[in-house]
Amino acid sequence: MRSSRAARPVKKPKDQYHHGDLRRALLLAAIRTIQKQGFEALTLRAVGDELGVSRTALYRHFADKSALLTAVAAEGFRMLRVEQVTAWETGGRNVAALMAMGEAYVRFALSNPWHYRVMFGSGFELLASDPELVEEGKGAFQALADALSQLQADGFLRKEEGRTQATFVWAVVHGVAMLAMDGNCEHQGVGAAELTRYSIDRLLTGIVAPCATTPV
Repeated sequence: MRSSRAARPVKKPKDQYHHGDLRRALLLAAIRTIQKQGFEALTLRAVGDELGVSRTALYRHFADKSALLTAVAAEGFRMLRVEQVTAWETGGRNVAALMAMGEAYVRFALSNPWHYRVMFGSGFELLASDPELVEEGKGAFQALADALSQLQADGFLRKEEGRTQATFVWAVVHGVAMLAMDGNCEHQGVGAAELTRYSIDRLLTGIVAPCATTPV
């Protein structure tokens, strides 16, 4: 006679992941560990134990903690690039869209603070020559540089050296993002959204072409 008790769920045996799924799971587990316990608590062993996978399976994807964090950073830059390009494309590829990119940048940092902190370093060493990190990091910056280049060509921005101008814009929004993540905006009685908008407005007064007719 069959038992009337409900069948217990079958536990997933160690290493039972489709190719590629484990890598993604390790990235998510790393972010959870950092969020809950800080960077110091993150080890490959701790992440593997949480997922119930062997060291052999771990080392197929990441040689050490630095490699794991490098992959987290690369993923963060990819996500940031997508947010930036989406804001630019949906905003109409104009000065207003550039403002939207700045706002999207700060929102990304606030929505993904642990990715963001890994991306820009928090007392650990990333593998700076890692091909994926290099590609994604350059791609995120290039999304901004391309938008500025187009606005220069269209006569809306001052025709200045492109990478210097892009780095200036990035520095402003990055500074706002860091202040907002650390709660320093609220300490001064200023909301993150308010500071973001104000900073971008003031930034644009310095780079918009004098004869530009597009409203800022």
